[in-house]
Amino acid sequence: MRAMLLDDCGPIQKSPLRLIELPVPEPGVREVRVKISRCAICRTDLHVIEGDLPRQKLPVIPGHQIVGSVDALGAECRRFRIGQRVGVAWLRHTCGVCGFCRSDRENLCERSRFTGYHADGGYGEYAVVPEDFAHEIPAVFTDIAAAPLLCAGIIGYRALKRCNLPAGGKLALYGFGSSAHVVLQIARHRGCAVYVVSRAEPHVELARSLGAIWAGADASRLPVRADSAIIFAPAGELVPVALERLEKGGTLALAGIYMTPVPTLDYEKHLFYERDVHSVTANTRADARELFAEAAEIPLRPHVTEYPLADANRALQDLKADRLSGTGVLVVA
Repeated sequence: MRAMLLDDCGPIQKSPLRLIELPVPEPGVREVRVKISRCAICRTDLHVIEGDLPRQKLPVIPGHQIVGSVDALGAECRRFRIGQRVGVAWLRHTCGVCGFCRSDRENLCERSRFTGYHADGGYGEYAVVPEDFAHEIPAVFTDIAAAPLLCAGIIGYRALKRCNLPAGGKLALYGFGSSAHVVLQIARHRGCAVYVVSRAEPHVELARSLGAIWAGADASRLPVRADSAIIFAPAGELVPVALERLEKGGTLALAGIYMTPVPTLDYEKHLFYERDVHSVTANTRADARELFAEAAEIPLRPHVTEYPLADANRALQDLKADRLSGTGVLVVA
């Protein structure tokens, strides 16, 4: 099979992914093999490739927003049939027995494993995944529309839960990439007002076209204090900025898997008046089910740009340089 392989971490500007031929993987016990149609790219892929996250499996095939069809079943598989369309997300294994797993917080499991990081992912023609961690895709979504929902959508959805957005409330989004443009559509569907801070003009234009009340590069010009806020950009310096524009009793969610250092906070200025700060760590499978149900009801339509599989380096370079509006999706089949 064709795949884009990462041999060692390095700057994406140096195109560290190389297109090679590899054997088609075989599914193990209670695993399914997926013939991949589309795989969306993600800023987490950049953090894996460039070494911002601790190194795990190398070489590795990145990618964790996979849509395809079940191509082979391992022993003892029960959930899926050959030819059934499924999605594969970031979370691919938890222990199932620890206190976190038994209290509906499997995203915090100490033994969790992730697609495209601990195991080969979707920048190739085939992938294997434990059947319990594959997701059914609602028929309303095409492959290209479903792919961004498998991380951008799920993580955005969890961040929306973590920011405690009240009904009809005001939501501020800092950074307007793949996750944020999904969250905006969900929040608008719920009747909330959304305000967007982004330094990239194409992102500002997309936010406005999707219904943002206000969008611009300067957070100090936000016309309101937000009830809730989410920082999607991996920039710790935005934390005090967002807290200054947060209403009393409001909640700020930090949605990135990686963030640069957060500056010193002033208690009176940033945290007093019962303002909360919540981080977001991975997701649960329940988050995925809830996201797909609500997204199908809207119906949510991701804004996408397609790239051939062989152009994965270029797609990620565009993502890092803020040349990409919405979500980049690799066309595999």
